[in-house]
Amino acid sequence: MSLMNNFNDPRILDVSKKIFEEHFRLDPKLENEMNQRRRKSMYDDIVYNISYLLTSVYFKDVTIFKEYSIWVYELLCNLMKDLDRDRIMEQMIDHFTIMQTMIEDHLNTLLTREEIVIAKEHLDVGILAIQEAAENVEFSNNFTSGEYTEIRKAYLTALLMGKTKDAHQVIAQTKLNGIPLLDIYEKILAPTMHEIGELWHRSIITVDKEHYATSVTQNVMSTFYSEIFESQRRNKTLLSCSVGNELHEMGVRMISDIFEYSGWDTYYLGAALPKDAVIKAIREHQPDVIALSVTMQPFLKNCEELVYEIRKQFPDIKIAVGGQAFTSTNSLWEKWPIDHYSTSGEQLLLWANQTIEHG
Repeated sequence: MSLMNNFNDPRILDVSKKIFEEHFRLDPKLENEMNQRRRKSMYDDIVYNISYLLTSVYFKDVTIFKEYSIWVYELLCNLMKDLDRDRIMEQMIDHFTIMQTMIEDHLNTLLTREEIVIAKEHLDVGILAIQEAAENVEFSNNFTSGEYTEIRKAYLTALLMGKTKDAHQVIAQTKLNGIPLLDIYEKILAPTMHEIGELWHRSIITVDKEHYATSVTQNVMSTFYSEIFESQRRNKTLLSCSVGNELHEMGVRMISDIFEYSGWDTYYLGAALPKDAVIKAIREHQPDVIALSVTMQPFLKNCEELVYEIRKQFPDIKIAVGGQAFTSTNSLWEKWPIDHYSTSGEQLLLWANQTIEHG
């Protein structure tokens, strides 16, 4: 290596420009993701990337480039919060792959043949380090404690990596291993979706990743429906929905499945249903229990209004509420004319069975 610190060398600047242009040519999504400020930073980063690569090659110390790659990845994840970790990983891997080709084609007057081989090997190590870093998301203490921790982590990791087939296989194998369906719902799927929400709140994943995880989990749940609907009937009915314009319906959908599996007939109304439509459904189906779910606190007012309207028109029907929105209140549900507040589907089912059978 004839030059060590002169990174203003025209050959380095020229190959940096070529890498920059080639990356945009190969990845059309960059046009929308990179404004002018980001494009300037991206070009500067290419020069830095080459400088660190050449340093690691010079000392024949791959750790230099490996640790640098991880540091850059985490930095970009923090700076570009509109992109999720998978997308930034994709950008960096594409970038390093382009570097491998460009260095061999355009820096052969700066590097020896042996150094080019080493540089490409170091880039491979950098790619692997980025892939591992993308999976190395810090999970909450609640998520990593209790039963089935490893199963939850495997399922969540598959979701974060966009591996739909792997996610399905994790749950399918769990069922084959004899884990009860209620445990799969309450102790694996529900905590995982809650953790997905927490990762979104921490800006670790973007909303499209949250929606993807929801879609995959809904599909996973659908694989159990033949078993769920084979359950012996109890001649009891649950009506459930998310309140207001709430679009987060996964929790209440799980509750409906749990009740159905336990022999209840269920009428799951989904989300974003007008109050009058809910009242009409109650009048039509005459449920024994109504379960109302709220995830986002702005919709608590909608829930309060619906509770009072239900109580006014159907004074004898049991009303239960729950959802993430209530956890950050001062026991708000105690001020409403409801019969039960629940933090889990299994808990709600136990209460409903005891209340209706002895009511």
